[in-house]
Amino acid sequence: MFRVGLVGAGFMGGFHAAGWAHTPATLAAIFAADYDQMHALCRRTGAQPVDSLDALLDAVDVVDICTPTHLHHGMALKAAAAGKHVICEKPLARTPEQAAEMIAACRAAGVTLLPAHVVRFFPQYALAKQTVDEGAVGRVAVVRLSRVSSGPAWAADSWFTDFEKSGGMMLDLMLHDFDYARWVAGEVESVFAKSAGARNPGERQDYGLAILRHTNGALSNIEGGWAYPPPMFRTALEIAGDGGLIEGPAEGAIPLGVYLRQTGEGGDAITGVPSSPLAEDPYTTQIKHFYDVIANNAAPRVTAEDGLAALRIAFAAMESARTGRPIPIEEVQ
Repeated sequence: MFRVGLVGAGFMGGFHAAGWAHTPATLAAIFAADYDQMHALCRRTGAQPVDSLDALLDAVDVVDICTPTHLHHGMALKAAAAGKHVICEKPLARTPEQAAEMIAACRAAGVTLLPAHVVRFFPQYALAKQTVDEGAVGRVAVVRLSRVSSGPAWAADSWFTDFEKSGGMMLDLMLHDFDYARWVAGEVESVFAKSAGARNPGERQDYGLAILRHTNGALSNIEGGWAYPPPMFRTALEIAGDGGLIEGPAEGAIPLGVYLRQTGEGGDAITGVPSSPLAEDPYTTQIKHFYDVIANNAAPRVTAEDGLAALRIAFAAMESARTGRPIPIEEVQ
């Protein structure tokens, strides 16, 4: 058992707090800039409110950072210096340079750094990855991913609409699918992207398309947007290989379709879907996994290096949308 300190008591902080309730760990303390949110979450969870990050660090073994993106870097460095394990909401940092510094600091301190890339824990995405890993669809050639929602519905002065704080839609939203595409199809060598908001960073509405060229020759086509009227949110995935197709429709009776090419012996190929895709909230699944990594030295499904790689893809996409040219990942430092 260990003690967890949650930093941030907003939307994502609530999800993380609920997840810790399903582990042997104790949610011991919460620190948040919003006094009312902090005390409300403490009342729901039994955690103690504290008035500073320093006070939280004195009371816990693990720091779970659920604050705006631009605050991740400084908080993680402070936690590492105090010898605390760190869980950090995505994106890992506001820039790749900051993420690399966080990784180095945690490595030097001998503590674990885990980025919360929750899409890897959604059952349909996890099943699709497992199906690819089992070789069922053969060599992956094309990945298509879509994640389009309404724009952030918070106040007009929300940090989401401050590009310097959030990085905008490509960094905050499309990052999920940049990470997933790399997880499924391998390392990315270059990105070509277009974005409606490329010339007006910080717009509440944005829409983007990105083509990722993987080092093995596969291509990923990724659509993202803060473009729909609220409260719409639509996602879709498709993975095509030389042996079959995996499809996760945005709307439909099943969460994941797997269509395999016939075996060659005359029999139909097997199709499989999860029997209960929403048996557990993916945020809870993620937190339980992170507990197992820290408490039992389990192999992490997502590493800090994965978080850095996703940031570099996002920054390549942002630069491509700005300049109109393909951006090699090696140009992103």
